[in-house]
Amino acid sequence: MSISNEEVTYVSKLARLRFNEEETKKMAKELGAVLEYVATLNEVNTEGVQPTEHILQVSNVFREDVIGTPLSNQVALSNAPDQENGCFKVPRVLD
Repeated sequence: MSISNEEVTYVSKLARLRFNEEETKKMAKELGAVLEYVATLNEVNTEGVQPTEHILQVSNVFREDVIGTPLSNQVALSNAPDQENGCFKVPRVLD
């Protein structure tokens, strides 16, 4: 499948790319080769092949979400560098 220089220029303009004349010819040749390769995929007999979303088996690897015992306020604040009225005290970030 061949791609014309005008088509390369049009697509490069859409992509906001600039090619000189030599680069345009090179891109036309390379894009044509890519399209030819992709066209060969239409020749493959896929009758009876199940459509897939992924080539590998995908499964959820996360553990079940189990509700545990929450920390007490005293335990949660036990390693806090600074606390006040049962809350973490942090430096002011807004003026």
